[in-house]
Amino acid sequence: MTQGFFIVFEGGDGSGKSTQLGMLADRLRAFGRDVVRTREPGGTLMGRQIRQLLLHSEEVGPKAEALLFAADRAHHVDSLVRPALARGAVVLSDRFMDSSIAYQGQGRDLGVEEVRELSLWATTRLLPDITVILDLDPNIAAKRLGDHLDRMESAGITFHTQVRQRFLDMAAEGGDSYLVVDASKPAEVIAQEIWQHVWPRVNNGTKDDLDG
Repeated sequence: MTQGFFIVFEGGDGSGKSTQLGMLADRLRAFGRDVVRTREPGGTLMGRQIRQLLLHSEEVGPKAEALLFAADRAHHVDSLVRPALARGAVVLSDRFMDSSIAYQGQGRDLGVEEVRELSLWATTRLLPDITVILDLDPNIAAKRLGDHLDRMESAGITFHTQVRQRFLDMAAEGGDSYLVVDASKPAEVIAQEIWQHVWPRVNNGTKDDLDG
């Protein structure tokens, strides 16, 4: 059986995560890989209900926010991510635990280590094989997002600047399990940069069909 592989796309709102995840999924499927696309929160039925609370309710405080994300993550990993990895799929997730560390640990000032430990407990310490961080100036991201913003998107430039820095700090600490990409580049250029980093590792360490 082909070994499962877990790839996470992280970055600020408006950085193009969904677009790049979709492009990578299509390319992997073209090479015959079983690909599962998902997101946090919202990758499961329960997750979609939690997502509605998190992004569109005015009643959620910082600690409740962190705990709701952790509850979604625990269910997401147990019911979708681990089973897919066990059958040999490549799982592509739009956000995972680094988002909680950046948004709640740093942005909401709940403590980076505290939020990291909460997520590790929720997932029984599952970590991605590769984390792709799409890095974008929050001022550029704000222009991309426009005026119709959810709770997280509307948190302000200072908040999103702190979140961006935490993502970059985690990448600097995480070594070759992280890839930081300039998200202001054209989508096709970004996609090729991601492919060149991801495919050799998904393809058992070889560069066959790298330009395919």
